[in-house]
Amino acid sequence: MGVCCPILQPWDRARDQFLINLPCLSDPVRRSSLLLKLALVVLHLTFVGFLFLFDTEFVEKTKRDPWYMAFYLLLFLATLLQYFVTSASSPGYVVDAMRDVCETNALYRSLPTTSIQHASRKRENLVVTVEGESVSGARRTPSSSWGRLVLDLYPPGTSMRNLTCGYCHVEQPPRAKHCHDCDRCVLQFDHHCVWLGTCIGQKNHCKFWWYICEETALCIWTFIMYMDYLSNVAKPWWKNAIIILFLVILVISLIFVVLLLLFHSYLILTNQSTYELVRRRRIPYMRNIPERVHPFSRGILRNLNSVCCGNYNLDSLPTAYELEDKSRPYTCLDMLKCRCC
Repeated sequence: MGVCCPILQPWDRARDQFLINLPCLSDPVRRSSLLLKLALVVLHLTFVGFLFLFDTEFVEKTKRDPWYMAFYLLLFLATLLQYFVTSASSPGYVVDAMRDVCETNALYRSLPTTSIQHASRKRENLVVTVEGESVSGARRTPSSSWGRLVLDLYPPGTSMRNLTCGYCHVEQPPRAKHCHDCDRCVLQFDHHCVWLGTCIGQKNHCKFWWYICEETALCIWTFIMYMDYLSNVAKPWWKNAIIILFLVILVISLIFVVLLLLFHSYLILTNQSTYELVRRRRIPYMRNIPERVHPFSRGILRNLNSVCCGNYNLDSLPTAYELEDKSRPYTCLDMLKCRCC
């Protein structure tokens, strides 16, 4: 007996062709991300549109004080714009950083050798030149410039086999992690945000903080307007029921974004990531570090400068002396010297 092939109806073929022409809809992951983004925009528009449709005094107040609504709408548009900017931003992938390092190294290789004085970095009994020639050493030097750079960020004795991602097969610098949702290794991996549809990492952590900051301000302002509408206008019962429902959703959202804002403000000020804070015991280079010690923190001001001013340098693991200095308790003299800054 022959195998019967299913016969596609004309509308099925048209749907499949439509999905093929739209890559964002043909991929189930991108399709779900697009639906989440659409749901978030609709939710924002619903909360604002309800006041315009049912609150006549709110409309009159807008006409009397147009600046009030102008600032609110400006914040509303800025929040949505920041959301899409953060969603479309790159968190900083290991592959891109590796490509930049290799291109820079190739550029230096193309320069005349007579004009370059080859600098070398010594680590115990290992000397590696810019060209990557191993003069002497107890461990094997990686052949690629990226491998040499990554190995230099770890303490002596670290094997490249322990630093290679089992999925991407690339050498991971400290604080990098493979994201199974994006299927790529992310620099300074914080978490994968479902609502944004992207990872939060080294290059977009600042954008993410500004988004939740604007979202917090928008939720507070909207909550004030809803409370004013609920207390000053006599309304039928069904309008009160809708307002109470919206207020419950708004309060839950406000509590969530405020806590998220405070949490990520703490992470930025201490130069930590959510992954490092939550999975500290499971990260090999964080296991032997005391809980109250932030190994990558360089002071509040330098941490802010690193995140907000686009300082995308790779962090190396601190030495034993640096860890001992960071674990030293604060004194009054340290406060005067602004040690925390």
